[in-house]
Amino acid sequence: MGKKERAKELFLQGYNCTQAVVGAFAEEIGMDFDTAAKLVSSFGGGMGRLREVCGAVSGMFFVAGALYGYNDPKDFEAKKNHYERIQILAARYKEKTGSIVCRELLGLMGADQSPTPSERTKEYYQKRPCPDMVGLAAEIMETYIEEQRKEAQGE
Repeated sequence: MGKKERAKELFLQGYNCTQAVVGAFAEEIGMDFDTAAKLVSSFGGGMGRLREVCGAVSGMFFVAGALYGYNDPKDFEAKKNHYERIQILAARYKEKTGSIVCRELLGLMGADQSPTPSERTKEYYQKRPCPDMVGLAAEIMETYIEEQRKEAQGE
C-alpha cells in the first residue's frame, strides 16, 4: 500500500488530517505510530479546528522537518534551504487544490468555529474533500522523498 492510500485509510479510521499524513510516514521518520499521532494531534482541522493551515499540509511539513530539518539556529543556510523546501511542498499542494488554508478548502470562510469535531458519518465523507486532501499531501511528500533520494544518488 502506498502512502496516499495509507493516509486516506488512517483518516477514514477517524484520525485527523495531520495524524493521517504523519502516521503514513511514521516508520520513515523513525517514530512509533502512537507517539507520532499524539505529537501532531493538535494540528487537525487547520490547527485545532481553527480552520487555518490545512492539517494535511501541516502533516506534510512535519514529515519534511523530521526527515530534512535543521537543528543549529546559527546555520542560516540550512534554515533557508529548509524554508525553501517547505515553500516548494506548499506550492505543489496549492497547485492541485488552490489553497493551503483549511477554511478555503472546505468553503467555510469564517463558519464552523466550534471546537467539537464533526461526527464521521457517511454524509460527512460525501461533503468533505479531506480524505483526498490527506492522500494528496502524502503523495506529494512521497514523491518529494523519492526525488531527494535520486538526487542524493546522482540519478
